[in-house]
Amino acid sequence: MKILITGSAGFVGFYVAKRLLDRGDTVVGIDNINDYYDVNLKYARLTEAGIPQQSIDWHREAKSSKYPGYKFIRMNLEDDAELIALFEKEKFDVVVNLAAQAGVRYSIENPKAYVSSNVVGFINLLECCRNNTIKHLVYASSSSVYGLNKKIPFSTDDSVDHPVSLYAATKKSNELMAHTYSHLYKFPTTGLRFFTVYGPMGRPDMAYFLFADAILKGKPIKVFNHGDMRRDFTYIDDITDGVVLAIDNPPAANPDYDYEAAKPSSSSAPYKVYNLGNNQPVQLLEFIEVIESALGVEAKKEILPMQPGDVEVTYADLDDTIASLKYNPSTTIKTGIGKFVDWYKDYYNKS
Repeated sequence: MKILITGSAGFVGFYVAKRLLDRGDTVVGIDNINDYYDVNLKYARLTEAGIPQQSIDWHREAKSSKYPGYKFIRMNLEDDAELIALFEKEKFDVVVNLAAQAGVRYSIENPKAYVSSNVVGFINLLECCRNNTIKHLVYASSSSVYGLNKKIPFSTDDSVDHPVSLYAATKKSNELMAHTYSHLYKFPTTGLRFFTVYGPMGRPDMAYFLFADAILKGKPIKVFNHGDMRRDFTYIDDITDGVVLAIDNPPAANPDYDYEAAKPSSSSAPYKVYNLGNNQPVQLLEFIEVIESALGVEAKKEILPMQPGDVEVTYADLDDTIASLKYNPSTTIKTGIGKFVDWYKDYYNKS
Protein backbone atom coordinates (compact mmCIF):
# COMPACT_ATOMS: atom_id res chain seq x y z
CA MET A 1 0.00 0.00 0.00
CA LYS A 2 0.95 3.65 -0.32
CA ILE A 3 0.46 5.19 3.10
CA LEU A 4 0.60 8.80 4.30
CA ILE A 5 1.87 9.17 7.86
CA THR A 6 1.40 12.58 9.42
CA GLY A 7 3.70 13.33 12.34
CA SER A 8 6.36 10.99 10.98
CA ALA A 9 9.16 12.82 12.81
CA GLY A 10 7.29 12.23 16.05
CA PHE A 11 7.75 9.37 18.48
CA VAL A 12 4.97 7.04 17.36
CA GLY A 13 5.10 8.21 13.74
CA PHE A 14 8.79 7.30 13.46
CA TYR A 15 8.24 3.74 14.67
CA VAL A 16 5.10 3.15 12.60
CA ALA A 17 6.84 4.40 9.45
CA LYS A 18 9.78 2.05 10.03
CA ARG A 19 7.48 -0.92 10.64
CA LEU A 20 5.49 -0.30 7.46
CA LEU A 21 8.62 0.27 5.38
CA ASP A 22 10.22 -2.90 6.72
CA ARG A 23 7.24 -4.92 5.54
CA GLY A 24 7.30 -3.36 2.07
CA ASP A 25 4.74 -0.56 2.08
CA THR A 26 5.45 2.78 0.40
CA VAL A 27 5.36 5.65 2.88
CA VAL A 28 5.16 9.42 2.53
CA GLY A 29 5.82 11.17 5.84
CA ILE A 30 4.94 14.73 6.72
CA ASP A 31 5.70 16.74 9.85
CA ASN A 32 6.11 20.43 10.68
CA ILE A 33 8.98 19.66 13.11
CA ASN A 34 7.72 22.25 15.61
CA ASP A 35 9.73 23.19 18.67
CA TYR A 36 7.30 21.97 21.35
CA TYR A 37 10.23 19.78 22.40
CA ASP A 38 13.84 19.40 21.22
CA VAL A 39 13.83 19.40 17.41
CA ASN A 40 17.22 17.65 17.41
CA LEU A 41 15.48 14.49 18.57
CA LYS A 42 12.97 14.77 15.72
CA TYR A 43 15.80 15.17 13.23
CA ALA A 44 17.60 12.22 14.83
CA ARG A 45 14.56 10.03 14.20
CA LEU A 46 14.41 11.11 10.57
CA THR A 47 18.15 10.54 10.17
CA GLU A 48 17.69 7.03 11.58
CA ALA A 49 15.17 6.46 8.78
CA GLY A 50 17.67 7.64 6.15
CA ILE A 51 16.59 11.28 5.86
CA PRO A 52 19.35 13.62 7.12
CA GLN A 53 18.55 17.09 8.41
CA GLN A 54 20.32 18.90 5.58
CA SER A 55 17.93 17.36 3.02
CA ILE A 56 14.82 18.73 4.76
CA ASP A 57 13.08 21.96 3.82
CA TRP A 58 9.54 23.28 3.73
CA HIS A 59 7.35 21.70 1.03
CA ARG A 60 10.30 19.86 -0.55
CA GLU A 61 10.58 16.10 -0.91
CA ALA A 62 13.49 14.44 0.89
CA LYS A 63 14.11 10.83 -0.11
CA SER A 64 15.42 8.21 2.27
CA SER A 65 18.83 6.65 1.60
CA LYS A 66 17.83 3.67 3.75
CA TYR A 67 14.32 2.94 2.50
CA PRO A 68 13.65 3.31 -1.25
CA GLY A 69 9.93 3.50 -0.52
CA TYR A 70 10.14 6.45 1.91
CA LYS A 71 10.11 10.18 1.37
CA PHE A 72 9.51 13.04 3.78
CA ILE A 73 8.04 16.53 3.35
CA ARG A 74 8.07 19.27 5.96
CA MET A 75 4.62 20.84 6.03
CA ASN A 76 1.68 21.82 8.24
CA LEU A 77 -1.69 20.09 8.23
CA GLU A 78 -3.18 23.56 8.55
CA ASP A 79 -1.76 24.38 5.09
CA ASP A 80 -4.84 23.32 3.17
CA ALA A 81 -3.55 24.08 -0.33
CA GLU A 82 -0.33 22.10 0.15
CA LEU A 83 -2.22 19.16 1.63
CA ILE A 84 -4.70 19.08 -1.25
CA ALA A 85 -1.85 19.12 -3.78
CA LEU A 86 -0.08 16.30 -1.93
CA PHE A 87 -3.15 14.06 -1.99
CA GLU A 88 -3.82 14.75 -5.66
CA LYS A 89 -0.24 13.89 -6.56
CA GLU A 90 0.38 10.80 -4.41
CA LYS A 91 -2.94 8.87 -4.61
CA PHE A 92 -2.69 7.33 -1.14
CA ASP A 93 -4.43 4.10 -0.19
CA VAL A 94 -4.38 4.70 3.57
CA VAL A 95 -3.79 7.71 5.83
CA VAL A 96 -2.37 7.41 9.36
CA ASN A 97 -2.76 10.66 11.30
CA LEU A 98 -0.24 10.80 14.15
CA ALA A 99 0.36 14.55 13.92
CA ALA A 100 -0.98 16.68 16.75
CA GLN A 101 -0.03 19.34 19.21
CA ALA A 102 0.76 17.05 22.12
CA GLY A 103 0.84 17.58 25.87
CA VAL A 104 -1.90 17.89 28.48
CA ARG A 105 -0.45 20.70 30.58
CA TYR A 106 0.76 22.80 27.62
CA SER A 107 -2.83 22.90 26.35
CA ILE A 108 -3.75 24.93 29.43
CA GLU A 109 -1.04 27.48 28.63
CA ASN A 110 -1.46 27.64 24.86
CA PRO A 111 -4.95 26.49 23.87
CA LYS A 112 -5.06 28.04 20.41
CA ALA A 113 -2.16 25.86 19.22
CA TYR A 114 -4.31 22.80 19.92
CA VAL A 115 -7.32 24.07 18.02
CA SER A 116 -5.14 24.97 15.05
CA SER A 117 -3.25 21.68 14.83
CA ASN A 118 -5.68 19.14 16.26
CA VAL A 119 -8.97 20.51 14.96
CA VAL A 120 -8.26 22.62 11.86
CA GLY A 121 -5.51 20.25 10.73
CA PHE A 122 -7.77 17.23 11.24
CA ILE A 123 -10.69 18.65 9.26
CA ASN A 124 -8.31 19.45 6.40
CA LEU A 125 -7.18 15.84 6.47
CA LEU A 126 -10.75 14.51 6.53
CA GLU A 127 -11.66 16.64 3.53
CA CYS A 128 -8.65 15.34 1.59
CA CYS A 129 -9.57 11.75 2.51
CA ARG A 130 -13.15 12.04 1.32
CA ASN A 131 -12.18 13.84 -1.91
CA ASN A 132 -9.50 11.28 -2.82
CA THR A 133 -11.23 7.96 -2.15
CA ILE A 134 -8.99 6.97 0.75
CA LYS A 135 -9.61 3.36 1.77
CA HIS A 136 -8.98 3.86 5.49
CA LEU A 137 -8.08 6.66 7.89
CA VAL A 138 -6.39 5.61 11.14
CA TYR A 139 -5.82 8.41 13.64
CA ALA A 140 -4.38 8.88 17.11
CA SER A 141 -6.80 9.69 19.88
CA SER A 142 -5.77 9.56 23.54
CA SER A 143 -6.56 8.01 26.90
CA SER A 144 -6.99 11.62 28.03
CA VAL A 145 -10.52 11.58 26.61
CA TYR A 146 -11.64 9.55 29.64
CA GLY A 147 -11.21 12.68 31.78
CA LEU A 148 -13.23 12.51 35.00
CA ASN A 149 -14.38 8.92 34.43
CA LYS A 150 -14.06 6.89 37.62
CA LYS A 151 -15.02 3.41 36.40
CA ILE A 152 -11.90 1.40 35.63
CA PRO A 153 -10.61 -0.09 33.49
CA PHE A 154 -11.54 2.54 30.88
CA SER A 155 -13.67 1.00 28.15
CA THR A 156 -14.39 2.41 24.70
CA ASP A 157 -18.03 1.65 25.53
CA ASP A 158 -17.93 4.30 28.29
CA SER A 159 -19.11 7.87 27.83
CA VAL A 160 -16.23 10.36 27.45
CA ASP A 161 -18.09 13.63 27.87
CA HIS A 162 -16.05 15.14 30.72
CA PRO A 163 -12.50 15.96 29.56
CA VAL A 164 -10.24 17.88 31.94
CA SER A 165 -7.86 19.44 29.40
CA LEU A 166 -8.26 21.11 26.04
CA TYR A 167 -5.91 18.50 24.60
CA ALA A 168 -8.40 15.80 25.59
CA ALA A 169 -11.29 17.84 24.20
CA THR A 170 -9.58 18.16 20.81
CA LYS A 171 -9.01 14.40 20.71
CA LYS A 172 -12.66 13.74 21.51
CA SER A 173 -13.58 16.18 18.74
CA ASN A 174 -11.47 14.15 16.31
CA GLU A 175 -13.49 11.04 17.11
CA LEU A 176 -16.77 12.91 16.54
CA MET A 177 -15.54 14.46 13.29
CA ALA A 178 -14.29 11.10 12.03
CA HIS A 179 -17.66 9.50 12.72
CA THR A 180 -19.45 12.23 10.82
CA TYR A 181 -17.29 11.66 7.75
CA SER A 182 -17.60 7.89 7.99
CA HIS A 183 -21.38 8.30 8.12
CA LEU A 184 -21.68 10.89 5.36
CA TYR A 185 -19.06 9.61 2.93
CA LYS A 186 -18.84 5.92 3.85
CA PHE A 187 -15.08 5.73 4.21
CA PRO A 188 -13.63 3.73 7.14
CA THR A 189 -12.07 5.54 10.08
CA THR A 190 -10.38 4.03 13.14
CA GLY A 191 -9.44 6.01 16.25
CA LEU A 192 -6.77 4.71 18.62
CA ARG A 193 -6.68 5.86 22.23
CA PHE A 194 -3.03 5.63 23.25
CA PHE A 195 -2.16 5.03 26.91
CA THR A 196 1.10 6.65 28.16
CA VAL A 197 3.51 5.58 25.43
CA TYR A 198 7.19 5.23 26.42
CA GLY A 199 10.44 3.88 25.01
CA PRO A 200 13.69 4.78 23.21
CA MET A 201 13.59 8.04 21.21
CA GLY A 202 10.48 9.03 23.15
CA ARG A 203 9.18 12.50 23.98
CA PRO A 204 11.36 14.53 26.38
CA ASP A 205 8.28 16.12 27.97
CA MET A 206 7.02 12.77 29.29
CA ALA A 207 7.50 11.88 32.96
CA TYR A 208 9.83 8.91 32.49
CA PHE A 209 12.16 11.00 30.31
CA LEU A 210 12.13 13.91 32.75
CA PHE A 211 12.76 11.52 35.66
CA ALA A 212 15.78 9.89 34.01
CA ASP A 213 17.27 13.26 33.07
CA ALA A 214 16.82 14.73 36.56
CA ILE A 215 18.06 11.63 38.39
CA LEU A 216 21.28 11.50 36.37
CA LYS A 217 21.85 15.22 36.96
CA GLY A 218 21.28 14.82 40.69
CA LYS A 219 18.19 17.03 40.59
CA PRO A 220 14.92 16.26 42.39
CA ILE A 221 12.07 14.77 40.39
CA LYS A 222 8.55 16.15 40.72
CA VAL A 223 6.16 13.53 42.09
CA PHE A 224 2.62 14.81 41.71
CA ASN A 225 -0.42 13.88 43.81
CA HIS A 226 2.04 12.68 46.47
CA GLY A 227 2.81 9.67 44.25
CA ASP A 228 -0.75 8.36 44.50
CA MET A 229 -1.18 7.86 40.75
CA ARG A 230 -1.32 4.88 38.41
CA ARG A 231 -0.54 4.83 34.72
CA ASP A 232 -1.05 2.21 32.04
CA PHE A 233 2.47 2.59 30.63
CA THR A 234 2.64 1.10 27.12
CA TYR A 235 5.91 0.33 25.36
CA ILE A 236 6.35 1.78 21.88
CA ASP A 237 6.67 -1.62 20.12
CA ASP A 238 3.28 -2.65 21.52
CA ILE A 239 1.72 0.62 20.35
CA THR A 240 3.25 0.14 16.91
CA ASP A 241 1.80 -3.37 16.75
CA GLY A 242 -1.63 -1.97 17.50
CA VAL A 243 -1.42 0.78 14.89
CA VAL A 244 -0.41 -1.67 12.16
CA LEU A 245 -3.13 -4.13 13.17
CA ALA A 246 -5.66 -1.30 12.95
CA ILE A 247 -4.38 -0.27 9.50
CA ASP A 248 -4.89 -3.82 8.25
CA ASN A 249 -8.38 -4.20 9.73
CA PRO A 250 -10.61 -1.34 8.56
CA PRO A 251 -14.09 -1.29 10.08
CA ALA A 252 -17.08 -2.23 7.95
CA ALA A 253 -20.48 -0.58 7.89
CA ASN A 254 -23.09 -2.42 9.95
CA PRO A 255 -26.60 -1.91 8.53
CA ASP A 256 -28.04 -3.95 11.43
CA TYR A 257 -26.48 -1.75 14.12
CA ASP A 258 -28.81 -1.50 17.12
CA TYR A 259 -29.05 2.14 18.20
CA GLU A 260 -31.15 1.21 21.22
CA ALA A 261 -28.09 -0.60 22.56
CA ALA A 262 -25.60 1.81 21.03
CA LYS A 263 -21.91 1.75 21.98
CA PRO A 264 -19.81 4.91 21.54
CA SER A 265 -16.95 2.96 19.95
CA SER A 266 -18.89 1.66 16.93
CA SER A 267 -21.71 2.63 14.59
CA SER A 268 -23.75 1.73 11.55
CA ALA A 269 -21.05 3.66 9.67
CA PRO A 270 -17.60 2.13 8.99
CA TYR A 271 -16.24 3.63 12.20
CA LYS A 272 -14.37 2.20 15.19
CA VAL A 273 -12.45 3.33 18.27
CA TYR A 274 -9.98 1.11 20.16
CA ASN A 275 -7.85 1.39 23.28
CA LEU A 276 -4.13 0.72 22.84
CA GLY A 277 -2.63 0.17 26.28
CA ASN A 278 -0.88 -2.42 28.39
CA ASN A 279 -3.85 -3.33 30.63
CA GLN A 280 -1.51 -3.30 33.66
CA PRO A 281 -1.44 0.10 35.41
CA VAL A 282 1.63 0.73 37.57
CA GLN A 283 1.87 2.88 40.69
CA LEU A 284 3.96 5.99 40.04
CA LEU A 285 6.35 5.28 42.93
CA GLU A 286 6.87 1.73 41.67
CA PHE A 287 7.57 3.13 38.20
CA ILE A 288 10.18 5.47 39.68
CA GLU A 289 11.81 2.53 41.46
CA VAL A 290 12.16 0.70 38.12
CA ILE A 291 13.87 3.78 36.61
CA GLU A 292 16.16 4.07 39.65
CA SER A 293 17.11 0.41 39.31
CA ALA A 294 17.85 0.71 35.59
CA LEU A 295 19.96 3.83 36.14
CA GLY A 296 21.63 2.56 39.30
CA VAL A 297 20.90 5.88 41.01
CA GLU A 298 18.39 6.77 43.71
CA ALA A 299 16.06 9.67 42.94
CA LYS A 300 15.62 12.79 45.03
CA LYS A 301 11.86 13.37 45.21
CA GLU A 302 9.88 16.59 45.43
CA ILE A 303 6.40 15.58 46.57
CA LEU A 304 3.70 17.84 45.11
CA PRO A 305 -0.12 18.05 44.87
CA MET A 306 -2.07 17.10 41.74
CA GLN A 307 -1.61 19.30 38.67
CA PRO A 308 -4.53 20.89 36.82
CA GLY A 309 -5.65 18.74 33.88
CA ASP A 310 -4.18 15.55 35.30
CA VAL A 311 -5.98 12.38 36.42
CA GLU A 312 -5.20 9.83 39.13
CA VAL A 313 -5.52 6.63 37.09
CA THR A 314 -5.35 5.46 33.50
CA TYR A 315 -6.20 1.83 32.81
CA ALA A 316 -7.11 0.41 29.40
CA ASP A 317 -9.82 -2.19 28.92
CA LEU A 318 -8.45 -4.14 25.96
CA ASP A 319 -11.18 -6.76 25.52
CA ASP A 320 -12.50 -5.31 22.26
CA THR A 321 -9.00 -4.56 20.90
CA ILE A 322 -7.87 -8.11 21.59
CA ALA A 323 -11.02 -9.68 20.16
CA SER A 324 -11.14 -7.51 17.02
CA LEU A 325 -7.46 -6.96 16.23
CA LYS A 326 -5.72 -9.86 18.05
CA TYR A 327 -3.71 -7.21 19.89
CA ASN A 328 -1.22 -8.63 22.39
CA PRO A 329 0.92 -6.12 24.34
CA SER A 330 3.73 -8.08 25.98
CA THR A 331 6.52 -5.71 27.10
CA THR A 332 7.00 -5.46 30.86
CA ILE A 333 7.88 -2.17 32.56
CA LYS A 334 11.27 -3.57 33.59
CA THR A 335 12.13 -4.58 30.03
CA GLY A 336 10.78 -1.40 28.44
CA ILE A 337 12.46 0.99 30.87
CA GLY A 338 15.69 -0.99 30.53
CA LYS A 339 15.65 -0.43 26.77
CA PHE A 340 14.84 3.25 27.22
CA VAL A 341 17.69 3.78 29.70
CA ASP A 342 20.18 1.99 27.40
CA TRP A 343 19.16 4.30 24.56
CA TYR A 344 19.16 7.39 26.75
CA LYS A 345 22.69 6.82 28.01
CA ASP A 346 23.94 6.17 24.50
CA TYR A 347 22.15 9.14 22.92
CA TYR A 348 23.24 11.63 25.57
CA ASN A 349 26.63 9.98 26.22
CA LYS A 350 25.83 9.46 29.87
CA SER A 351 26.81 6.58 32.14
